[in-house]
Amino acid sequence: MRGMAGNLARILLLATLLMPGLAYAVTPDEMLKDPALEARARVLSQELRCMVCQNQSIDDSDAPLAKDLRLLVRERLVKGDSDKQVLDFLVVRYGAFVLLKPPVETETLLLWGLAPMVLLIGVGALFMMARRRKAVTLESVALSAEEQRRIEKLVDSISTKP
Repeated sequence: MRGMAGNLARILLLATLLMPGLAYAVTPDEMLKDPALEARARVLSQELRCMVCQNQSIDDSDAPLAKDLRLLVRERLVKGDSDKQVLDFLVVRYGAFVLLKPPVETETLLLWGLAPMVLLIGVGALFMMARRRKAVTLESVALSAEEQRRIEKLVDSISTKP
């Protein structure tokens, strides 16, 4: 029985380590008493970028700035702001970068276009390198008549030795 309990403990520990996405950074002292407002706050927190972690929502981040943003979202909701008003307030304060999915606008075009542009440049560079390598390989394969004669002479000398 002891071995089975030990195995179960190991499985639970492994499962805990492999599923970090189930843990949220929101602490009980941050949560609102009104379940409807808290649900709205959680949805909004999933849409906002942690300015420290940058690729993580403030709902998932343990950074102090993320906590401040979570509290600010809840404060605005308690004051009666709509979801759009809360997001607009944060965008005015921090810029469109605070949104995990910023809208496509003139100011955010670089955010949206930079990754595909870098990808295309990389693919183009790889294509050019492959073409150059192929051209160099084809040029180096062709032997001159003198080289061909020398190879034949070497092969004949090797094949005639006992």
